[in-house]
Amino acid sequence: MTAGRPSILVIEDDAEIRRVLKVGLGHKDYRYLEALTAREGTTEVSTRNPDLIVLDLGLPDLDGLQFLKELRKWSKIPVIVLTARGKEKDKIKALDSGADDYLTKPFGMGELLARIRAALRRSAERHGGDAEPVFESGDLKIDFVRRQVFVKGAEVRLSPMEYRLLTYLARHAGQVLTQKQILKDVWGAAYVEKNLYLRVHMHQLRHKLEADPAQPRWLVTESGVGYRLRSE
Repeated sequence: MTAGRPSILVIEDDAEIRRVLKVGLGHKDYRYLEALTAREGTTEVSTRNPDLIVLDLGLPDLDGLQFLKELRKWSKIPVIVLTARGKEKDKIKALDSGADDYLTKPFGMGELLARIRAALRRSAERHGGDAEPVFESGDLKIDFVRRQVFVKGAEVRLSPMEYRLLTYLARHAGQVLTQKQILKDVWGAAYVEKNLYLRVHMHQLRHKLEADPAQPRWLVTESGVGYRLRSE
């Protein structure tokens, strides 16, 4: 991350959306940069080196997905897609193309800011080395060193695979992860189509960690896409 205030590049051709984002980001002391087209966005990334990109998919000169694919050939800058495309297939395409997160319009500024904070935190951890030895979100605590999980101070016993799944989600806290991503990284490449494995273990984790498994506080389902561990 660059020194001083984090810089956010907004690649968006809608003037009203840019105005809202400029005000919202400014209130949180982010440095605001903007581009109206994919071409301008590429120039801004290469010359200004922002800490994060908020990307619309419906750009006038190039589809945002194509821009994202090209960007990922040479940059690992975190990208949050902010778009009116709300279909599941669009979310999956964006995440598979290299997006770190995905939010549909209309959106809440508070939720976008939370996702920006999470993405910047993950980026800082990648550049700074190992992540923190302890993850905490509200009453949930994971001690990576001792391999222990606590809810409201009480230890929760997990199976090895449940623990592996939970810690994987925690190391990507706040990030939407597709089912295939999780299955590949937690179980292995041979299991990317074994969605039942993932659903069963998520069900078990929720019953062990959540006060109300039907309305999970931490283990959130992104419908048709995958899962996200909410970071508070």
